[in-house]
Amino acid sequence: MSSIALKEVNLFMKNNRYPRLARLLRIMGTAVLTLLLFAGFLCYFSAAWYVSVYGRIGFDSVLYTLTQSLSGVQSGLIIQYLTGAAVPALAWTAALTLLLFAPWKKIFKIILFQKIKLQLFPFKWVFSCCICVLLSLLLVVHAAFNVQLVDYIISNMHLSSLYENEYRDPEQIQITFPEEKRNLIYIILESMETSYLSREQGGALEYNLIPELYQLAQDNVNFSHNTDVGGFREVSGASWTVGSIVAQTGGVPLRTPDGLSDWQNGYGKDGTFLPGLTSLNSMLRDNGYYQALMVGSDANFGGRKTYFATHGVDEIYDIYAARADGIIPRDYFVWWGMEDKYLFEYAKQEITEIAAMDQPFNFTMLTVDTHHVGGYRCEYCDSTYEENYENVISCSSRQVYEFVQWLMQQDFYENTTVVITGDHCSMDKGYFTRNVDENYTRHVYNCFLNAAAEPGRTENRQFSALDMFPTTLAALGCQIEGDRLGLGTNLFSDQPTLMERVGYANLCSELANRTEFYASKFYAKEK
Repeated sequence: MSSIALKEVNLFMKNNRYPRLARLLRIMGTAVLTLLLFAGFLCYFSAAWYVSVYGRIGFDSVLYTLTQSLSGVQSGLIIQYLTGAAVPALAWTAALTLLLFAPWKKIFKIILFQKIKLQLFPFKWVFSCCICVLLSLLLVVHAAFNVQLVDYIISNMHLSSLYENEYRDPEQIQITFPEEKRNLIYIILESMETSYLSREQGGALEYNLIPELYQLAQDNVNFSHNTDVGGFREVSGASWTVGSIVAQTGGVPLRTPDGLSDWQNGYGKDGTFLPGLTSLNSMLRDNGYYQALMVGSDANFGGRKTYFATHGVDEIYDIYAARADGIIPRDYFVWWGMEDKYLFEYAKQEITEIAAMDQPFNFTMLTVDTHHVGGYRCEYCDSTYEENYENVISCSSRQVYEFVQWLMQQDFYENTTVVITGDHCSMDKGYFTRNVDENYTRHVYNCFLNAAAEPGRTENRQFSALDMFPTTLAALGCQIEGDRLGLGTNLFSDQPTLMERVGYANLCSELANRTEFYASKFYAKEK
């Protein structure tokens, strides 16, 4: 609203010929400006809260979060948002509205040069309007920079040809499965990274929080960024759980759609999720695998159920299935659903039944206890460390190890490959601010057990979640023409990864840039 228009409105309001209309317009104007002010403060505090909780992990993850329903969200996180963003926004809006627009009776004026009378308080209505508009604009701009919206917009102004040049369509690549197909158990560990190792082991801490996972990695196949146990880097579009799942199983990052109609969960048409993407699950389905997904939360959260169900997964187990199957009481709910101690027991039960079927199987499971903020400390957790999060991480390492030991004792294990991997680096910014050097480069954990392939170079590798797709197939004994699928490279081969060829920064930049290929290819048809 221009200053001239505001002055005209102000003059009209001073006109005593229509006092009721003038009063009504003033009330309506104040209401609109109050809402504008609240929107500005809400953007400001929401951005600040998001960054304080998650860190700066890219606007693509923010946008994905905003487009999802609240189904399955941990209640404590909602409460934290309300107290950390919504309430402060309301409080500041109320205070400023009262200061700027309340009909104060006492007037404070000063006289300049014995001629000019300047009213300091209460503020003139036009001045208050200008303050509201300007402040709201500044708050929104600050929020945009804080959540890296500006970087996101700039990236989308540049058209990338990465997919046209580098994407390897699995439908166009010859992939040969072994005559005796191997089972796959794919364990995705929430926020599990190699930073939890000691500095002597390549980690970021004074002590090793995950000795069991470290031992598994040493005794089996671990692809590392260093000469000890290491892992992979996060890239654009794979820095949160669902983005990483898509990258690990499809060889592409998760990009938010350009059209509003495709935003909610489906990211495609009619409740599908990247229907044109040939994924690990759709390939295993086409090769006769029985597939199951197990999570300890609501499978609908983040579109996980839609993605897996439309890509060939036969059965999905979550908090509701666990209740129905008697794993937990009907009204049981802690943290994000049920803790991992129940998840592993449930997995043992279902894997035993699935393994008795006369077909190869793929069982994928996601843990949740190590989710931010602070994790969930169950009765199995010790109190060895001062930080609650460290006790939870240590407990998770032990539980995974015990579960793997159980797997090794089963008859089906001889013909089963087990993949253990983190999804992304932890988003518990508070913990890492307190305990980890800000210059330390964090990596995500990985380990391949009982793989049907011999690795070439496992040390000093530069790779990402994208490379897990062809690497997992190779671990099952599959022969892949060219050793590349999607944007990923088979790490068991001697082929350099995309990150090793173009560099980390360039790869992230290209993945963040706009692409016409992505939407036309992956939203096109159902697999």
